[in-house]
Amino acid sequence: MPDLLLVLFLFNLSLFLLHEMDAIRRSEWRLFIVLKDLEDSKAYKIFTFIHLFLYVIIFSFLFSQYQTALFLVLDIFFIIHAGLHFLFERHPRNEFKNLFSRSIIYPIGIIAIVHLLLLIIQ
Repeated sequence: MPDLLLVLFLFNLSLFLLHEMDAIRRSEWRLFIVLKDLEDSKAYKIFTFIHLFLYVIIFSFLFSQYQTALFLVLDIFFIIHAGLHFLFERHPRNEFKNLFSRSIIYPIGIIAIVHLLLLIIQ
């Protein structure tokens, strides 16, 4: 049976993947400086395609000798990511202003804090 840290991380990673699915639906690329001015159909393809490489990197490191480093990097990223969503709450192009999206985004940051603390004190 996997240990608690791994299960907690996998749960949080799953929440993040759910968020990314929601991000496609809510056109999150409109919040990115590089993609916001592109035509939606083009920005959608770029945004989606970039995630392929991100997922390959994440899954490659997940069960490697670099698992702990991946935990640290993604925990910090998840915390910053939730914070950025909080800071962009009033952005006119933010379409995550609903209970469903928020119930995915903010727990990711909270769980990442807990996971990071458990990782450090372990």
